[in-house]
Amino acid sequence: MRLILVGGGETIETIYFLARYFAGQGHHVTIVNPNPDEARTLARRVKATIIAGDGSDPAILAEAGARQADLLLALAPYDPDNLVICQVGQKLYGVPRTLALVNDPENEAVFRQLGISQVFSATQVIGTLIRDQTTFEEVTQAIPVAEGRVQVTEVVLNEDSPATGAVLADLELPEDCLVAAILRDGQLLEAGNQSQLRVGDRLVVISSPQHQEQALHILAGEDI
Repeated sequence: MRLILVGGGETIETIYFLARYFAGQGHHVTIVNPNPDEARTLARRVKATIIAGDGSDPAILAEAGARQADLLLALAPYDPDNLVICQVGQKLYGVPRTLALVNDPENEAVFRQLGISQVFSATQVIGTLIRDQTTFEEVTQAIPVAEGRVQVTEVVLNEDSPATGAVLADLELPEDCLVAAILRDGQLLEAGNQSQLRVGDRLVVISSPQHQEQALHILAGEDI
């Protein structure tokens, strides 16, 4: 699959984690970022084609390979930008699937009416995480993305979690499972092979649906 991720600024870490995941699955990933400094940073951190430019510019999307793309993800911090990016991709270059981040949930209906393939609201996602946290102490119910082919799950480690104290590289996680980030003491940390996990760590886990339960068992234990 060939996919294009567009955005930067407040969403740069999200773009990085998604690019790393999809590249690791063998997909061709292109990132369009309007900030040259951020683009250079991404080029050092992830195996993807990086283009510094405005993703709402038809010429930039053409350079990014929009005519051959299977999926376009608009992850800019501002809703109007994401709407234009998806419309340009669809109408000018025939991108078959577009996915847009909507920061204001009230804009979702507008995006759908204008033909954006898929829309998700960060506000609603966070609200779901907070709501489910009142029910699940160790695992927050997964958020399905890519039409259910990928699951994003939050796992909270406690003293009895098997992964607590372990080095990430030593955990025998399934090949299609990735610990994308660690939230520790209010700080978002990159999850590297030598990261040692601690009590209270909140892990962002990306996995396929078929291996989600196995991954959560390895991280959180029997009583998930």
